[in-house]
Amino acid sequence: MNPKRLLSITRAGIMESLQFRLGIFVTLFANLIYLVLVYYLWKAIYDSSGTSVVNGMTFEDTMIYLILATALFNFLEMFVVWDMSRKIQSGSLVLDLLKPMRFRKYTFWSYTGNHVVQFVLTFIPTFIIVMIVTKGAIPLGLNILWFLIATVFALIINYNIEMLVAPICLFTESTWGINIVKETIVLLLSGASIPLAFFPEKARIVVQYLPFRAVYDIPLSILLGKSGSDTWQGLLQLFGLQLIWLVVLTAAGNIFWNCAVKKVTVNGG
Repeated sequence: MNPKRLLSITRAGIMESLQFRLGIFVTLFANLIYLVLVYYLWKAIYDSSGTSVVNGMTFEDTMIYLILATALFNFLEMFVVWDMSRKIQSGSLVLDLLKPMRFRKYTFWSYTGNHVVQFVLTFIPTFIIVMIVTKGAIPLGLNILWFLIATVFALIINYNIEMLVAPICLFTESTWGINIVKETIVLLLSGASIPLAFFPEKARIVVQYLPFRAVYDIPLSILLGKSGSDTWQGLLQLFGLQLIWLVVLTAAGNIFWNCAVKKVTVNGG
């Protein structure tokens, strides 16, 4: 692995992302509208509950979680499935397969530039605004370091989930419906749309061991000091769950890709 080659791919990704600055502002505006709707929805839920604490979370806790989850979603979002589908239709997938770098590795690093841009322009400003508005409700300490490590693990896990779905394009040449289902499942079961604390107890027990939780809920829990992450035992359990799914999904993704790539059929040229 040549670090200079990987850094050059990342740098190219940053330059490409910055060419679409208007798209970033449109995304931020759309997120603002979404968060306004979320605010009034959860305010109505808490007002109707008759208590300031629901499932161990106050209204402020819930809003901080969902606001940061939205910012984290923008950072972690990938379009591997859509891109592969388009490459199959145009025939450019063959050119990527001929590159002097494994397709999975090249695809992952081609997105890192966009991740850097999104983290700097969306997550960090959002985090600062939350800290100012809540007057420092989020603890600052080693949890920031652990959060960054957990976010890197989440990025790899999310990529591997994408790469388990994307090769289906090689068999169907169209994965619109499958990808929509995948995105819905990930957003719901990862805690990005609804905090896992609000899930029914039996469902929560199952969901907390699924890989989707490792994408959003675990990094946010570590950042906010929830789910026992304020103790070494709880922190190691969360990291352990991420590492297990990271290894399992990477291995499964490699196996599936090596089998699927033998079925390459492209249109165009």
